This record gives sequence, structure tokens and C-alpha cells, in this order.
Amino acid sequence: MSSAAPAVGRPDPRPAARAGTGMALGSMLCVQVGLAASVGLFDRVGPEGAAFLRLAWAGVVLLVLVRPRVRRFERSTLVACAVLGVVTAGVTMLFMAAVDRIPLGTASALEFLGPLGVAVARSSGGRLLVWPALAGAGVVLLTEPWHGGADLTGVALALGAAVCWAAYILLTQHVGDAVSGLQGLAVSLTVAGLVSAVLVGPRTLPLLDPGLVAVGLGLALLLPVVPFSLEMLALRRLSTAAFGTLMSLEPAIALVVGLVLLHQLPGPWAVLGIVLVVAAGVGAERTGARPAAAGHTSVETTESVPLP
Repeated sequence: MSSAAPAVGRPDPRPAARAGTGMALGSMLCVQVGLAASVGLFDRVGPEGAAFLRLAWAGVVLLVLVRPRVRRFERSTLVACAVLGVVTAGVTMLFMAAVDRIPLGTASALEFLGPLGVAVARSSGGRLLVWPALAGAGVVLLTEPWHGGADLTGVALALGAAVCWAAYILLTQHVGDAVSGLQGLAVSLTVAGLVSAVLVGPRTLPLLDPGLVAVGLGLALLLPVVPFSLEMLALRRLSTAAFGTLMSLEPAIALVVGLVLLHQLPGPWAVLGIVLVVAAGVGAERTGARPAAAGHTSVETTESVPLP
């Protein structure tokens, strides 16, 4: 038997890692296409208003489709869902506010410190730390944060988004393990929609018309309903270290989407950055399956709330 084969009696974790990687990549592609499709909406209601529309509609859609059995949630799980909702609203709105003040590349590089920090903190052993380090170098080359002015308020907002993104990764995995299906996500996105409604709703609602509301619904499906669902499913199959490292591929995907949809040709530093982050993503995919995945025959058998 090859030394690379799984131990007798234990499932091979590599298929779970590959499935989780595919889900994470699908999520990032949806996010970037959704952002590209939101440009017109940003112009009409502002970035915070667009975030409010997407989050509010996402909560409504998932409540209708999933119908979470909140009464069967354990109190600690319900609290975790609520906190995840606050964090989701925070990462969305803080990042949009940061982009209003500092260049998008700088904001993206600063925000990525969140998942990169998770990857570093949760990696075990020096060999696994190579992937976050490689990804971090690639993101720096992709976003070139040394360009542009240094607006301290914008930097602070982007760092706040980074903290929220790190918390989002940890909480999404926790909620995904505690609650079956997408029930936890339905609750958290409802909370996120309510938070954004309180903070942004009063100044956005007067700007809306039926056309904008309909566009908001379509964008909510593209971002965040589909990508957040994929991320929760991915985090049931990947360690937070591997998932945090895979998130470094998002700037590379954004660059490709920009090339295809916006005809933005990447420079040599960006190309080198893509090579580095793809290498990090491959390394994370090969080593990032969750240890728990090998010990459980099914996630559903260990969850406290059954599927509807």
C-alpha cells in the first residue's frame, strides 16, 4: 500500500477537500461577477445602499426557501447565527465604505489580512504555513497596495472589514456544523438584512423604485445567496486554514473577470501574483481537508437540527 493512501478503516479526506475547493472557487466567481453586475446599482443608490438591497433580499429569499426551524435551535447556536449576521453586515458595509475612501486594490489587500490571519492561526506545522505566506505575497503583487494615497479612515474601515471577514469564516464553519442544510445561513442573513436596514435603510428607501427593487433581488441571488451558501458547504469540508488560503484566489479571479468583462489587461506583477496565489490554492486543496471529515460518515448525522 502506498504511504499516501488513507489508513485502513478511515475514509479518504481528499474527495472532501476537492469538493470544498470547488465550492469555494464557485463562491468567489459569483462574488466577482456579482460585483461587476452591481456597478449600475452603486451609481444610483451608493455602495452602502446596494449592500442593503442585497442583504435584505437575501434574508427574505432564504427565509422563504429554507424556512428555518428556529425553535429547535439550541440557544448558543441561535446566538452564533445572530453574531454571524452582524459580522456579515459588517464585512459588506465596511468594505464598501473603505472603497469610497481608498483605492480598491489597497482595500482588497488590507481586507485579505482577515482570512490570511485565520489561515496562519489555524495551520499546524511549519510546512502548512508556506501556503498562507505564498498567498499573501501573491495578493500583494496583485493589488499593489503601495499605489494610491493613504486615507487613515479608509485604512481603518478596511481593517475592520478584515476582522469581520476572519470572524465570518470561523462563525460560518461553527454554524454550518451546528445546523443542518442552510438553516443557519437563513437566520444569519436575515439578521444581516435587519442590521443594514437600520443603518442604511432610511436614506436608501426614498431612492428606490420598482425597477431597482427587482434588480436588487436578482443581485441578491448572485451575491450573497449563492456564494454564501457555497462557502458554508465548503467550510463543512475544509479546515479554516485551507479555506482562508483559498480566499486569496479571489483577487486573481477578480483580475480575470476584469479582463473578460471590463477589458482590463493585467501587468507583469499581476500575472506573477496570479501564479503565486494559484500555487497556494493548489497547496491548500491538497492539504486542507478537515480532520473531522475523516471521522464522520455524514455531517447530517452529527447536527442538532434536521433538514426540513
